[in-house]
Amino acid sequence: MKSIRIVVVEDHLLVREGIRDLLRQDRDMEVVGEAADGEEAVALVARLKPDIVLMDIAMPKLNGIEATKRIKAEQPRVSVLVLTAYDNEEFILAILEAGASGYLLKNIRSEELLKSVRSVYRGESVLHPSVLKTVLGRLRSHAGAEVSGKYRLTPRELEVVELGARGLVNKEIAYKLSLSDRTVQSHWRNIFTKLAVGSRMEAVMLCLKNHWIRMEGEEAAEP
Repeated sequence: MKSIRIVVVEDHLLVREGIRDLLRQDRDMEVVGEAADGEEAVALVARLKPDIVLMDIAMPKLNGIEATKRIKAEQPRVSVLVLTAYDNEEFILAILEAGASGYLLKNIRSEELLKSVRSVYRGESVLHPSVLKTVLGRLRSHAGAEVSGKYRLTPRELEVVELGARGLVNKEIAYKLSLSDRTVQSHWRNIFTKLAVGSRMEAVMLCLKNHWIRMEGEEAAEP
């Protein structure tokens, strides 16, 4: 089985070593590089082209938000999973907008981190429960952006995004909609193309901002 190649970005050596040792205990995961600041992370990712970058936010030289922007611009296929102690609303929204596929807080259990790494590797999005609450609360408090006519998702595609926003993985979405896993994957590819995004998180954020999908009983707007 192909191992998940990971770069760990964390400025505190003791924390970085702990994360590295935890990941290395899993046979499916390989830590191929480590970085202590954002600039080093960008250069390392460009050279190693890992599957996932486990990214902290507060770091010297270049913070995790700017590092994520550069990585996603230069290596769009590399997924960024945030692991930080900060649950600041501005940090959360900024790094998700930058293209991160997930946001975790450092108070999670080790098994939750491993599970999240696998989920992101499969193309899924993960959010710490308190982070999800912050994101949805912020989006509900603002009116949707003006809807452009070029964004044309089918009703089925909107259902897929809505279920993805609620945290369902492909198998769960397929079961809920009586579809095959392959069909759900095809829907996601079409959604990415139509919305010009590179991750589920970006698709969900865009649809939530424009009120194209319903959360907690809200009415969806026409795409």
